[in-house]
Amino acid sequence: MQRASEPLFKKVLIANRGEIAIRVIRACHELGIATVAVFSEADRDALHVRHADEAVCLGEPAPLKSYLNQDKIIAAAKAVGAVAVHPGYGFLSENASFARRCRDEGLVFVGPTPEAIYAMGDKVRSRELMAKAGVPLVPGVNDVTRENLVAAAEKIGYPVLLKASAGGGGKGIRAVHDPSELVSAFERASGEAGKAFGDAKIFIEKLVDKPHHIEVQVIGDAHGGLRHLFERECSAQRRHQKVVEETPSPFLTPDVRAAVCKAALAAAAAVGYRNAGTVEFIMGSDRKFYFLEMNTRLQVEHPVTELVTGIDLVKEQLRVAAGLPLSFTQDEVVQRGHAIECRICAEDPEENYAPSVGVIEGLALPGGPSVRLDSALFAGLEVALHYDSMLAKLCTWGRDRGEAIGRMKQALAEFKIGGLRTNLAQLGRILRDPEFTSGTYDTGLLARMPSAAPGDETSRLAVLAAALLAHRKKEAGERRFAATDAAPAGDPWKMAQRPGYGRLA
Repeated sequence: MQRASEPLFKKVLIANRGEIAIRVIRACHELGIATVAVFSEADRDALHVRHADEAVCLGEPAPLKSYLNQDKIIAAAKAVGAVAVHPGYGFLSENASFARRCRDEGLVFVGPTPEAIYAMGDKVRSRELMAKAGVPLVPGVNDVTRENLVAAAEKIGYPVLLKASAGGGGKGIRAVHDPSELVSAFERASGEAGKAFGDAKIFIEKLVDKPHHIEVQVIGDAHGGLRHLFERECSAQRRHQKVVEETPSPFLTPDVRAAVCKAALAAAAAVGYRNAGTVEFIMGSDRKFYFLEMNTRLQVEHPVTELVTGIDLVKEQLRVAAGLPLSFTQDEVVQRGHAIECRICAEDPEENYAPSVGVIEGLALPGGPSVRLDSALFAGLEVALHYDSMLAKLCTWGRDRGEAIGRMKQALAEFKIGGLRTNLAQLGRILRDPEFTSGTYDTGLLARMPSAAPGDETSRLAVLAAALLAHRKKEAGERRFAATDAAPAGDPWKMAQRPGYGRLA
């Protein structure tokens, strides 16, 4: 039995990088847990390496040779005496074989059981489980083939949606509005699914009109405890990937909120779920909702739930993984105020979201009351193509939605990143869009929004900022323009932002 003075774990290895690795490291340190970072050669100077107590190099930058290499991560954990592994999100976080291997190797996997990950990792298999649990499902047909495709679509009725069975991240999805488009859409979806997931199976379901993407945060323990932490509205998306998230959803009524949270608990209970996870639903303009999928991990957008409920989800993950019961009851979970998250990405929305790479040559970070920034940014950081384009998560809280939006607008205006193209200007336009401000927006919001006009104030400011940066670079020659250049020699804040500063184990 764990004594009150003892940490939950002696040492935890974080099998991830960037801002989520730093987020987990901070939670561990608050609980008195020693931390181990892993890093690729491209991340040698990364902030998550500097924040951890120890760090182990995994090798080459390519994910398959570093952050996705199970052998290296297991070996690193054993070499430093870690007793648990936190996967963060992405990479190996929803890999049932990795969770099982951790268990077999005597390491605690800070996440759900391998069985739960497996059960919910395949969309067809999870739909079958949800049907038995009485969770609402979109009308559909599993495992469609070229032979039964047309009949399945006619049975459901157009428009329909083709989806990869093993999919995620918006890959292997095609909407079909006309029968003449069906076969070619099936071939494209199947081919994309095979390349992305090694599984070309496709299922078909009814396309929901003006859909909202609603997800419910859940967490369970090994003692039968299972809670929801209410919903998040995630309908501001591009290419099926979230851009802005908020809670509470401005679209839900109290009755619908209660019903969707109840359905999420039923879905999690169907697989005996432990640790943190998210049950995702698609909701039509009539507010009827249907099970979409379950993400068996911590979500990127978990901070907005933390801001509104006051519950630290990463600490709860660690408590549950250590065998302790949840520290709160369902009645103690209350929504207070409103929170919004914007994902800051190194990409150019005006050039079909082309990725942007290079060195961050200038950085000004936002602040103020109820502003939270989860990032691993520093002046001099080199952003390469090896990893996801998300640079940071900017969150604001307000007593109501209007105050949260106002704070986010101000925070976005303060946020400056030199040397890269980002989506900061687009995020500002989203927050000013009438559909968004009214709370009636659906997943088609970004597709309906006009591109940045030449006279757009945010675009004008971006051009001016770029010109100023170029001028300063020219004046300074090869010296990098950093936000701390004016600091006195030897200033520790200036030193901390220099690449290479910090200790590597």
